[in-house]
Amino acid sequence: MKTSNVLALILVLLHIRASREWPTHTVCKEDNLEIYYKSCDPQQDFAFSIDHCPDVATHTFNIRAAMVLRQNIKELYLKLDLIMNGKTVLTYSEAICEPGHSKLIFCGKKKGEHLYYEGPVTLGIKEIPQGDYIISAKLTNEDHATVACADFTVKNYLDY
Repeated sequence: MKTSNVLALILVLLHIRASREWPTHTVCKEDNLEIYYKSCDPQQDFAFSIDHCPDVATHTFNIRAAMVLRQNIKELYLKLDLIMNGKTVLTYSEAICEPGHSKLIFCGKKKGEHLYYEGPVTLGIKEIPQGDYIISAKLTNEDHATVACADFTVKNYLDY
Protein backbone atom coordinates (compact mmCIF):
# COMPACT_ATOMS: atom_id res chain seq x y z
CA MET A 1 0.00 0.00 0.00
CA LYS A 2 1.22 3.47 -0.80
CA THR A 3 2.09 5.80 2.04
CA SER A 4 -0.71 8.20 1.07
CA ASN A 5 -3.30 5.37 1.26
CA VAL A 6 -2.07 4.33 4.71
CA LEU A 7 -2.18 7.94 5.90
CA ALA A 8 -5.72 8.37 4.57
CA LEU A 9 -6.85 5.16 6.31
CA ILE A 10 -5.33 6.26 9.62
CA LEU A 11 -7.03 9.67 9.37
CA VAL A 12 -10.41 8.05 8.67
CA LEU A 13 -10.03 5.68 11.63
CA LEU A 14 -9.02 8.52 13.95
CA HIS A 15 -12.00 10.58 12.80
CA ILE A 16 -14.38 7.67 13.48
CA ARG A 17 -12.97 7.17 17.00
CA ALA A 18 -13.07 10.92 17.71
CA SER A 19 -16.71 11.28 16.66
CA ARG A 20 -19.01 11.30 19.70
CA GLU A 21 -22.30 11.69 17.84
CA TRP A 22 -24.62 8.92 16.79
CA PRO A 23 -26.22 9.00 13.35
CA THR A 24 -29.69 10.39 12.80
CA HIS A 25 -32.15 7.54 12.25
CA THR A 26 -35.30 7.86 10.15
CA VAL A 27 -38.40 6.59 11.94
CA CYS A 28 -40.76 7.51 9.13
CA LYS A 29 -40.95 9.75 6.12
CA GLU A 30 -44.44 10.05 4.67
CA ASP A 31 -46.05 12.76 2.56
CA ASN A 32 -47.00 14.99 5.49
CA LEU A 33 -45.07 13.52 8.42
CA GLU A 34 -41.37 12.99 9.03
CA ILE A 35 -39.87 11.69 12.28
CA TYR A 36 -36.15 11.27 12.96
CA TYR A 37 -34.20 10.51 16.12
CA LYS A 38 -30.65 10.70 17.37
CA SER A 39 -29.33 9.31 20.62
CA CYS A 40 -28.09 12.11 22.88
CA ASP A 41 -26.25 9.60 25.10
CA PRO A 42 -22.61 9.72 23.88
CA GLN A 43 -22.03 6.13 25.03
CA GLN A 44 -25.01 4.31 23.54
CA ASP A 45 -27.35 4.27 20.58
CA PHE A 46 -30.55 2.22 20.44
CA ALA A 47 -33.08 0.88 17.95
CA PHE A 48 -36.54 2.39 17.58
CA SER A 49 -39.27 1.93 14.96
CA ILE A 50 -42.96 2.54 14.39
CA ASP A 51 -45.04 -0.10 12.61
CA HIS A 52 -47.20 2.26 10.54
CA CYS A 53 -46.18 5.90 10.52
CA PRO A 54 -49.57 7.47 9.65
CA ASP A 55 -50.98 5.87 12.83
CA VAL A 56 -48.88 8.28 14.91
CA ALA A 57 -51.46 10.97 14.18
CA THR A 58 -54.15 8.74 15.72
CA HIS A 59 -54.52 7.86 19.39
CA THR A 60 -52.59 4.55 19.50
CA PHE A 61 -49.72 3.14 17.42
CA ASN A 62 -47.25 0.25 17.77
CA ILE A 63 -43.54 0.73 18.42
CA ARG A 64 -40.45 -1.43 18.78
CA ALA A 65 -37.45 -0.36 20.87
CA ALA A 66 -34.30 -2.30 21.79
CA MET A 67 -31.02 -1.71 23.57
CA VAL A 68 -28.52 -3.29 25.96
CA LEU A 69 -28.80 -1.75 29.43
CA ARG A 70 -25.81 0.10 30.82
CA GLN A 71 -27.64 0.76 34.11
CA ASN A 72 -29.99 -1.15 36.42
CA ILE A 73 -33.60 0.01 36.28
CA LYS A 74 -35.19 -0.75 39.62
CA GLU A 75 -36.76 2.70 39.27
CA LEU A 76 -37.19 4.49 35.94
CA TYR A 77 -38.22 8.07 35.25
CA LEU A 78 -39.23 9.65 31.94
CA LYS A 79 -38.75 13.34 31.11
CA LEU A 80 -39.99 14.84 27.85
CA ASP A 81 -39.36 18.37 26.61
CA LEU A 82 -41.10 19.92 23.61
CA ILE A 83 -38.66 22.34 21.98
CA MET A 84 -39.75 24.86 19.36
CA ASN A 85 -37.36 27.39 17.83
CA GLY A 86 -34.71 26.40 20.37
CA LYS A 87 -36.92 27.08 23.40
CA THR A 88 -38.56 24.54 25.69
CA VAL A 89 -42.31 25.21 25.57
CA LEU A 90 -43.60 22.15 27.43
CA THR A 91 -42.14 19.68 29.93
CA TYR A 92 -43.66 16.37 31.01
CA SER A 93 -42.28 13.85 33.51
CA GLU A 94 -43.54 10.55 34.84
CA ALA A 95 -42.31 7.67 37.00
CA ILE A 96 -42.47 4.52 34.87
CA CYS A 97 -40.95 2.02 37.29
CA GLU A 98 -41.29 2.37 41.04
CA PRO A 99 -41.22 -0.30 43.74
CA GLY A 100 -44.70 -1.82 43.76
CA HIS A 101 -45.94 0.33 40.85
CA SER A 102 -44.19 -0.85 37.68
CA LYS A 103 -45.98 0.08 34.47
CA LEU A 104 -43.75 -1.87 32.06
CA ILE A 105 -42.50 -5.46 31.90
CA PHE A 106 -38.82 -4.52 31.79
CA CYS A 107 -38.83 -2.80 35.19
CA GLY A 108 -36.26 -4.51 37.40
CA LYS A 109 -33.86 -5.42 34.56
CA LYS A 110 -30.14 -5.36 35.34
CA LYS A 111 -27.13 -3.79 33.67
CA GLY A 112 -26.05 -5.84 30.64
CA GLU A 113 -29.48 -7.31 30.00
CA HIS A 114 -31.21 -6.81 26.66
CA LEU A 115 -34.22 -4.53 26.77
CA TYR A 116 -36.85 -5.06 24.09
CA TYR A 117 -40.28 -3.48 24.00
CA GLU A 118 -42.88 -4.11 21.35
CA GLY A 119 -46.41 -2.87 21.77
CA PRO A 120 -48.92 -0.07 21.63
CA VAL A 121 -48.25 3.49 22.71
CA THR A 122 -50.90 6.11 23.32
CA LEU A 123 -49.82 9.74 23.22
CA GLY A 124 -52.92 11.08 24.94
CA ILE A 125 -53.30 13.93 22.47
CA LYS A 126 -55.87 14.38 19.72
CA GLU A 127 -53.42 15.43 17.02
CA ILE A 128 -49.74 16.02 16.47
CA PRO A 129 -49.06 19.76 16.27
CA GLN A 130 -48.29 21.06 12.80
CA GLY A 131 -44.77 22.40 12.23
CA ASP A 132 -41.13 21.47 12.89
CA TYR A 133 -40.04 20.78 16.44
CA ILE A 134 -37.92 18.56 18.70
CA ILE A 135 -39.05 16.24 21.44
CA SER A 136 -36.22 15.53 23.84
CA ALA A 137 -36.74 12.28 25.77
CA LYS A 138 -34.62 11.09 28.68
CA LEU A 139 -34.95 7.99 30.85
CA THR A 140 -33.07 7.99 34.16
CA ASN A 141 -32.88 5.44 36.96
CA GLU A 142 -32.99 5.72 40.75
CA ASP A 143 -29.35 6.90 40.79
CA HIS A 144 -30.15 9.66 38.26
CA ALA A 145 -27.99 7.82 35.69
CA THR A 146 -29.06 8.03 32.05
CA VAL A 147 -30.64 4.81 30.82
CA ALA A 148 -31.56 6.18 27.38
CA CYS A 149 -31.72 9.61 25.80
CA ALA A 150 -32.87 10.80 22.39
CA ASP A 151 -33.89 13.87 20.50
CA PHE A 152 -36.80 13.27 18.10
CA THR A 153 -37.24 15.71 15.23
CA VAL A 154 -40.85 15.91 14.04
CA LYS A 155 -41.93 17.62 10.84
CA ASN A 156 -45.70 17.61 10.48
CA TYR A 157 -47.16 19.33 7.42
CA LEU A 158 -50.65 17.85 7.83
CA ASP A 159 -53.33 20.47 8.28
CA TYR A 160 -56.08 18.89 10.42
